[in-house]
Amino acid sequence: MEKQKNAVGRRKEAVARVYLSKGTGTITVNGKEYKNYFPIMYLQNQVELPFKTIESETSFDVVVNVQGGGPKGQAEAIKLGIARVLCEVNPEYRPALKAKGLMTRDGRMVERKKFGKAKARRSFQFSKR
Repeated sequence: MEKQKNAVGRRKEAVARVYLSKGTGTITVNGKEYKNYFPIMYLQNQVELPFKTIESETSFDVVVNVQGGGPKGQAEAIKLGIARVLCEVNPEYRPALKAKGLMTRDGRMVERKKFGKAKARRSFQFSKR
């Protein structure tokens, strides 16, 4: 493997740029250790999932720049970015990652607000009299 590979992961409004290199298994998100950046255990598991799937938690170092969205969207954007960059490193990882659903971009976005409505679908309160 050359010195560094990169990929982009997206989810809702979050965009994660993931840089992967050979190393000891450290994951850095926006300059912080990922367990400090995501204090919630569920989000930490989301970030680790691609490595657990291919059973190589300590083979690679990951540096992530993520912006936009909330914590959950950011964690899932990072998950997709890591899965994509792992497939770039070794195409044999792809079937295992795909089977876990890690190669799919979740296209669900917030529906826009429409004019004449209170929110995307919610109407203003109707009064007959």
